[in-house]
Amino acid sequence: MAAGSKLIDDATRNPLASLVRLLAEEMPLSVALGITVTGIERGALILAAPLAPNRNHEGTAFGGSLNAMATLAGWSAVWLAVQEAGLNGTIVIQDSAVKYLRPVTTDFEARVILVPERQAKFLEALSRRGKGRITVDVTIGDGAVLFAGRYVVTV
Repeated sequence: MAAGSKLIDDATRNPLASLVRLLAEEMPLSVALGITVTGIERGALILAAPLAPNRNHEGTAFGGSLNAMATLAGWSAVWLAVQEAGLNGTIVIQDSAVKYLRPVTTDFEARVILVPERQAKFLEALSRRGKGRITVDVTIGDGAVLFAGRYVVTV
């Protein structure tokens, strides 16, 4: 059995619990950064992280930690969408852009909402061709950080 395949099997029953386990067991960076899956609120997937292990010499959140958090949040939203569609695929980030608009000075959250039109087009391509791309927008700290990442999935 491939690594993570039990998690994928379980995802059909409880996708959020499977995501929590997947991040903890298969992505050590999420553990090092202290990232937790908070849940889904008003259609947004929310991940949280404490400032302490992610701070820089100025006492604010390190840009690399914020970027990693945003990348994982986007990846997680895509993973959930693929699982909910009953598919199993390999997800990688193709490219991204990030804007740091204000310092993050406290524990922080990343919020992701998949745009329904983008998600529908993505899932159609994935089902039809076995490969799809989707751009995901992530916001950290009430707009302190804006991230857009394009993810590629193959099934």
